[in-house]
Amino acid sequence: MIKGFTPRLYQETILATAVKRNTLIVLPTGLGKTNIFLMIAASRLKQFPDSRILLIGPTKPLIDQYFQVFLKHFEVDEGSMCILTGLVAPEKRQHLWNSSKIVFSTPQGLENDIISNKINLKDVSLIGFDEAHRATGDYSYVWIAKKYSNAASFPRIVGMTASPGSDAEKIAEVCSNLLIEDIEVRTESDDDVKPYIQEIQTEYIKVDLPPQFLDVQKSLQLCIKSKLDEGRKFGYIRAPFGLNKSELLKIQAALHMRMGQGNRDFTLLKSVSLLAEIMKASHALELLETQGIAPLRKYMQKLQEEGRTSKVKALRNLLADANFKDAIIRADKLYGEGVEHPKLDALKKLVAENAGSKIIVFSQYRDSAVKIKEEFGSIGITAEVFVGQAKKGETGLSQKEQKAMLDRFREGRFNVLVATSIGEEGLDIMKVDLVVFYEPIPSAIRSIQRRGRTGRQEKGRVVVLVTRNTRDEAFRWVAHHKEKRMHRILKNLKSKIKLNAAMPKSLEDYSADNLRIFADHREKGPIMRELSDMGIAVELKALPSGDYLCSSRVAVEVKAVEDFVNSIVDGRLLNQLRDLKRNFERPIVIIEGKQDIYSVRGVHPNAIRGMLATIAVDYGIPLLRTQDYAETAQLLLAVARREQEKKDDGIRLHSAKPLTLKEQQEYIISALPGIESTIAKSLLKQFKSVHSIITASADELKSADMVGDKKAADIRRVVDGSYEG
Repeated sequence: MIKGFTPRLYQETILATAVKRNTLIVLPTGLGKTNIFLMIAASRLKQFPDSRILLIGPTKPLIDQYFQVFLKHFEVDEGSMCILTGLVAPEKRQHLWNSSKIVFSTPQGLENDIISNKINLKDVSLIGFDEAHRATGDYSYVWIAKKYSNAASFPRIVGMTASPGSDAEKIAEVCSNLLIEDIEVRTESDDDVKPYIQEIQTEYIKVDLPPQFLDVQKSLQLCIKSKLDEGRKFGYIRAPFGLNKSELLKIQAALHMRMGQGNRDFTLLKSVSLLAEIMKASHALELLETQGIAPLRKYMQKLQEEGRTSKVKALRNLLADANFKDAIIRADKLYGEGVEHPKLDALKKLVAENAGSKIIVFSQYRDSAVKIKEEFGSIGITAEVFVGQAKKGETGLSQKEQKAMLDRFREGRFNVLVATSIGEEGLDIMKVDLVVFYEPIPSAIRSIQRRGRTGRQEKGRVVVLVTRNTRDEAFRWVAHHKEKRMHRILKNLKSKIKLNAAMPKSLEDYSADNLRIFADHREKGPIMRELSDMGIAVELKALPSGDYLCSSRVAVEVKAVEDFVNSIVDGRLLNQLRDLKRNFERPIVIIEGKQDIYSVRGVHPNAIRGMLATIAVDYGIPLLRTQDYAETAQLLLAVARREQEKKDDGIRLHSAKPLTLKEQQEYIISALPGIESTIAKSLLKQFKSVHSIITASADELKSADMVGDKKAADIRRVVDGSYEG
């Protein structure tokens, strides 16, 4: 089944282990982890000819790479392989799964398909988890591995990573979550790997902050120091200056825990507010020291914009602080003068000296990446910015656009790629001559992954830009020591970590046979996993309102404590309640989380009490509290059982309530693909009737606000398509 490559000795040794036991493969970047998986797949298909192979990776560009490796080196018809991502419609994903022998998938869409029983893992003889270090906490890998181990007739799991981390407990967690029974580790110093390791030359270019930056730096440092000094007086913040973000977050979590336990003492509340100010000022200082004036100024402008309408005391107090105001004024002045971080000049000089080379520049922040591209353009260097998908208020690239950009880079249509963290994991781009870190990062995993983009076939070069006497220097040494610790752990991995001796027992039987719950198609996460584990049939549908439908009359809106309070502040909650009440006879709101509802934001308790009274009295909607997702799932099960054990004719997505004519019209149109209630109202105002909308051509539909080519085509497809019952 294998073609076009000769396995190396270490690959054959790892193969011998992985075909017998669930194995974590830890191998330096560029040494053929995917080829090893390909060899294991060939062995499993030979042993189980009627089985299916599944390889999961975190991003679409990685999935595309796996597909190309198998296409090149595996004796298989291309039509028997498929790629499943969120871009593929659920019905098509189900068809592709059923008709394919080898499946490459991102985890989130796959998880939803498993939950809604669109795919069955029973006949999968091998599942691979690339970038296996992600298998911690609530990441989809963890749940998929558990479901697979219980569903498969002949399970075998392989995890693959170049850098599992520097924490022995975290590595142990990954092994436990992926049900690992053995570990195959190779480092660059191992004899069987050494001949294939390309030398990577690492250099550090150090720059000094200019005097104008030092003035801004001093103002921000004085701001942070004053907040810390004030916090120490209250006794809750006992910390020196220079805390990193993770330490600040730990202190914040501890203070919020005290508040959640009912402590409403003024000194505690004031300490929480001060800590929020410290974190914002610390982020501003990091931007100044490691990124430059443009990203800092954009961040400060965002804070000022929020401060105009925000009632959050921490933000208002920070913007009123004399030192912080001084920093804003100085940063604005430097921006107007065109003064920038000396890293930019050093970077432009470096790239100009290596004109014609294939270069990847890594930057922690999108704003910095955009600025770097602009600076390259000013000296005639063509570069493109490689970022993840769009975030709120930011630009981004779709998965299709990411793939197209990487293809152009591979083909040499441009030579400089400026990438954020999305470019760190596993991208197989051959012959990258130079990798530049715009800033050191305090992570062994990310440092290794960045460096791994070069030195794959020939000697590589890595240059790290470091600003003297700033957190850049601290981050450089943090990453260095974490890497050393990781290598020490890896050398003793098998003896240090207790591995699973056998597969776990079957999931507990919750006796939820024949119960069914509809979940809104936008819902993701642990509640749906928990419901699936209970044996409930979960179906993803576009619900008119609510998150879960337990019967034709009972819809449930689930809100985390913080989201509940936020939805009061931004006005979303009342609209959601109106939709729930309009569409369902017995709506329910569940507030999930252990936090004190009155302490998650600076909202006056009376405002929250008033909203609770409105929900209960004016809307007549029950409010229920749960501590976590597991309890929420149990409550949904209880509601579904109570409703569905009545002799009902099944759940209906349409409302059981009598609606007015206007409501019925809006409801019918909002059921069309991609049409939310606001768009439905807009369409009805323009076309005047349901009949006119249904009979309108695609071009006529596109004349309406918020209806583009895709929405218009989808509406025509639903209206004109033949029903295949």
